[in-house]
Parts: sequence; C-alpha cells; structure tokens
Amino acid sequence: MSDKDSGLEKQSALVSLKAQPAVRRILDANLDRAREGLRIIEEWCRFGLESQSLASECKQLRQELGSWHSPELRSARNTSGDPGTSLTHEQEEERDNLADVLTANFCRIEEALRVLEEYGKIYNRQMGASFKQMRYRVYQLESALLAYERQQLLKQARLYLVTSPSENIYAIVEAALQGGLTLVQYRDKDSNDCDRLRMAQKLCRLCHDYKALFIINDRVDLALAVEADGVHLGQQDVPLALARELLGPHRIIGRSTTNSEELQRALLEGADYIGVGPVYQTPTKAGKTPAGLDYVHYAAENSPIPWFAIGGIDMSNLNEVISGGAERVAVVRAICNAEQPTLVTQYFLSQLNRIDTLRAYQQRHSQSHARSNYLAT
Repeated sequence: MSDKDSGLEKQSALVSLKAQPAVRRILDANLDRAREGLRIIEEWCRFGLESQSLASECKQLRQELGSWHSPELRSARNTSGDPGTSLTHEQEEERDNLADVLTANFCRIEEALRVLEEYGKIYNRQMGASFKQMRYRVYQLESALLAYERQQLLKQARLYLVTSPSENIYAIVEAALQGGLTLVQYRDKDSNDCDRLRMAQKLCRLCHDYKALFIINDRVDLALAVEADGVHLGQQDVPLALARELLGPHRIIGRSTTNSEELQRALLEGADYIGVGPVYQTPTKAGKTPAGLDYVHYAAENSPIPWFAIGGIDMSNLNEVISGGAERVAVVRAICNAEQPTLVTQYFLSQLNRIDTLRAYQQRHSQSHARSNYLAT
C-alpha cells in the first residue's frame, strides 16, 4: 500500500470515528420517528378497521425496530441541543381528514426507514439490509391498508350510482352524496378524453371528500390518471387479469354479468364485485334482453362477493327487486333524472337498509323461538 493510500485510509477512519456520535443520533431519531409513525397506523388498524392481521403486522414491525434501538443509540440523544426540534411546517399543524393522517405517517415511516438503511450501513452492516426489507414491508402494508379500507366500503355500500352524461352531473352526484351515497361510477362514452379527464378528476375529489368510492367505467388508463378507487369492466372490455396487473391489488375491479356463466367466470377471474342485470328493460342497454328476477335469485344464492342488481330499477320496482333477493342495487336514471337526487337517494337507502333491520329481527325471533323450545323440553 502506498503512503498516499495509507494516509487516505487513516483520514477516512478518523472521519468515521468523529462521525459516529452524529450517526448514532441520526439512528436514534429515526428509530423513534419510524416507531411513532407505526404506532399511529397500528391504532387505526386496531380500533378503526378492527383488522387483527394489519394491526399485528404493525406491531411486529415496531418490535423489530425496537430490537435495534439499543441503549448505546439512546444514550446518544441530545434533544436540548437538536436544532431540528424548533423546525416545523404549517402542514404539520393541521390534518383535514383521516386519510391525511395515514398518508403523513406512512411517509414519515418510509423516509425514516430509508435514513436508517443508509446510515445503518456505517454503524452495522446488517442494519442496511434489515431496514431495506422493512421498508418494502411498509410499502406492502400501505397497499394492504388501502385495499382493506376500499373493500370494507364496498361491502357496506348498498346503493351504487352510475352516472349518465349531463351538464349538471357534478351537482347531481354531490346531491346524492349528501343523501348518504357511498359508491359512484363515472360513465361517459360520448365525451372526448380531455373532457372526461377533467370531469373524472373533479368527481374523484368530490367523492373522496364525502368518503365515497369512485369507480371509472371501462377505462383503466383514466382510473390510473385520476387515482380512482377502481374500474368497472363490461364483457367486451380489457381482460380482468390485465386490468389487475395495471391497477395493482389494492384497487377495486367490477364486472358486468348477464347470466350464470358470466357470473361464475367473473368469480374465477377475481372480480371484487359484479353487476347483475339488466333486471328490467333500460335505454342504457338498448336492445339488451332483460335478465329478469330469475338471475337476481341465482346471484343471491351463488355469489360470495358483493353484487348489485342493475337495469331499469327505480322507486316503483325497488321492493320487487329486494324481494327477489337483492341487497344492493345500482341505478342510473332514477337518481340522475330526479328532481331531488338527495331525497331519492335517501329513499333507496332507507328501503335497502331495512334488509339489515329485518334480518336482525328474524335472527332474534329465531333465537327466542329456539330458547322457548329448549325450555319447554
């Protein structure tokens, strides 16, 4: 080794030695930051989503971080001498909604893990590899949480509004959202792409402001462009597998079906929900022979995933569809053409929510009857 190389090595060792206290402080601060962020996410998974699997993953990640948080790193802490404690940003002072809280803390965790990965390589070779893998796990956790929340909203949705082109479409959708609607599909096959993109962006923001899901009809590219919650595909649209590959696992994909064969195929393809219909004749599917209530009966008995009866459903025949076995319905003209979309939405939801009330009553009655028979014997 030359004298020059030897001198550089000694200089590097000296710099490294001097840097060690600062590195330990960096590691300590970012371990705290990542653990705090994970705790915030864990509390929502536990109490908000009531998801044992997601809460358990958060806890496991926190414990793994804790195993690296040694007394040596903690002893390097110097809060009073840290210039960063006085630094803040106005966005940190406010959170408009739950999504902002979750997003901010996922960013905090991911940034902290990246810092731990890079500086950890100086402190302990195993640290870099460990925190790199942990960062990927947090990315997966974020996707899983998004998927879980969307799936929960989908399961809870009773009424699905599919829009039709209108100059007042924004006002109509907002009125329906004010009535309690939680699921909207933007459907417009006539406008040019620029107009569709602008409207989709506006409707997506509107739906998310009301904590409602926003789905795009047919267009996977448009769904990605506006960060919609998912896409609805007809039988002639892109294959569901391709849509899943493009959209990822955390977005919703629905499929239109008109008969039992299409329903079974949608299940095998991995659809998150299906449309069942058209139940009645409708101009939305001009020339399409109605599937009728028989298909509604079939879906009620054979679909393990959420499904929505659709096609010509309005206030005059809603109860007939419910009696046929439907617990969820999708409508177009019934709300889009209504003089008071809010009131119509509330009516649909009141009728659909009666299903839960009736089911709870029947369950209590059945339990009471069984108890009476037991006591009688």
